Amino acid sequence: MPSADDTAGMEEDARRIGDLAKEYGVSLRTLRFYEDKGLLTPERVGSTRLYHRRDVSRLELILLGRKVGFSLREVKQLMDLYDPNGTNIRQFKAVVDRSTRQLGRLEKQRAELDSAIEAISDLIATTKEKLAAIPTGKPN
Repeated sequence: MPSADDTAGMEEDARRIGDLAKEYGVSLRTLRFYEDKGLLTPERVGSTRLYHRRDVSRLELILLGRKVGFSLREVKQLMDLYDPNGTNIRQFKAVVDRSTRQLGRLEKQRAELDSAIEAISDLIATTKEKLAAIPTGKPN
């Protein structure tokens, strides 16, 4: 069991769950969920979770992956390819491949959104014109 001095030393390069949650704008529940899914592996000192540099880096990757539309499963698969002693060519190739596919999906979604925005803008303009053409003074 670590002494109080050991724990203090560990905490210098680690963040507690509340601090990490606040810093990255996520809930405590989210961090615990990522831990349950094997995405984060904080050190446990009693009931305290301590997140070291590796977990912070992994959290940043999780949040980036979620931002660009990857599932947590995809994020985990990509992170699991990391080899601290290797060249990580396999991981890099997988990131490029999946990211390229995701970029295509996002570009398609953007085109669909642009089309929907144009359609609703036209509807608003047409409706405003019709509204302006109605003589005032008549109810409804």
